[in-house]
Amino acid sequence: MQFKPILAALRHHRLATLLIALEIALACAVLCNACFLIANRVALIHLHSGVDEASLATVQLNGYEDAKGVDLNARVLGALRGIPGMQSATLLNSIPFGARRGTIGITLDPEGKKFGGVVEFYTGGPGSLHALGVHVVSGRAPQDDDFHPFAQLIPEQASVQITRSLARHLWPDADPLGKEIWIDQSHYRVVGVIDRLVRPDPTGWPGDQKDWSVFVPAQSSKYMSGSYLLRADPKDLPRVLRDARAAVIKVAPDAVLDLEGSQTVSDLRIQTFQSDRAMAGMLVGVIVALLLVTALGIVGLASFWVAQRRRQIGVRRALGATRGDILRYFQTENFLIVSGGIALGMLLAFGLNLVLMQHYELPRLPLFYLPIGALVLWGLGQLAVLGPALRAAAVPPVVATRGV
Repeated sequence: MQFKPILAALRHHRLATLLIALEIALACAVLCNACFLIANRVALIHLHSGVDEASLATVQLNGYEDAKGVDLNARVLGALRGIPGMQSATLLNSIPFGARRGTIGITLDPEGKKFGGVVEFYTGGPGSLHALGVHVVSGRAPQDDDFHPFAQLIPEQASVQITRSLARHLWPDADPLGKEIWIDQSHYRVVGVIDRLVRPDPTGWPGDQKDWSVFVPAQSSKYMSGSYLLRADPKDLPRVLRDARAAVIKVAPDAVLDLEGSQTVSDLRIQTFQSDRAMAGMLVGVIVALLLVTALGIVGLASFWVAQRRRQIGVRRALGATRGDILRYFQTENFLIVSGGIALGMLLAFGLNLVLMQHYELPRLPLFYLPIGALVLWGLGQLAVLGPALRAAAVPPVVATRGV
């Protein structure tokens, strides 16, 4: 197939060619970035939390006097631990995908000059880290003598466990065990590293920051009350949670049960990523609609050109061109138009990504999305032009020449 006659024919239809190329360029830019956004949303929805979600639930209380927090904890924990099927009921200030009460900035020195980032402090009572089901990959888990009472919002000092991603961030080239982190004059010594422990609100944090968590062992206090972590066999968990709600209402009439916050962790996860699922679905709809409009544009333009070129087709058929030659002509012509649109679309894709990075803190568009977008549009163009090209190739030479 010679390209020179095709290019000459396209120069005679510059406006139509330019319009369809611009449509393809816009489709390429939107397609690449939309696929990238969908991939990010899907990865976020399937984020590994590091906890045994299927076995966990939480009960949340509010409306009580802070001064009665310790007494409230004793009554509630006693009632929860007496429920048949309850494997564990412990105190935990923050809940994965649920309540958030420990987001704090840390430093690596007492003077506060080496900022370490904003992390999530999970302050939990005895048994809470084990109940979460996290894996300690180095160092040790909390021991009985690590749990101490405290009178401030968080303990002033403690032996803590941190996630592996936070350890890599704070001390990328050193063993984190034995290192210390600081909050003003409060300091915490790292004695264990856990694989993962997701923040309660992972959607608001980029990259590995979703997993920057610290577990602080502590005893019951007025500042760590009203938030309880439950563990049960997954098949018993719905019934255990239902019984737990009823038991708490009975033994703690001075508190208000937060029904929306008192859920299984699996349900809390679904609620957390509900908007991300909706966004991914909307972007899929945008892609389908855009590709449909692009395909219809190609079909319309190809059909118009076939109608205009009946005489040219007839002459070529009379001179010996086969149906395959006519078919390849229109497919090659479409390939050239789509290729020009894709080349411009790749530049637009990077420009659109820069805007999204600036205003929505998205990462840079990986290069491999560009050939994916190009292959999709090339395939779409060939499928869209196939119908008009087959109709052109099916016109007999005699009918074509008599029709002019």
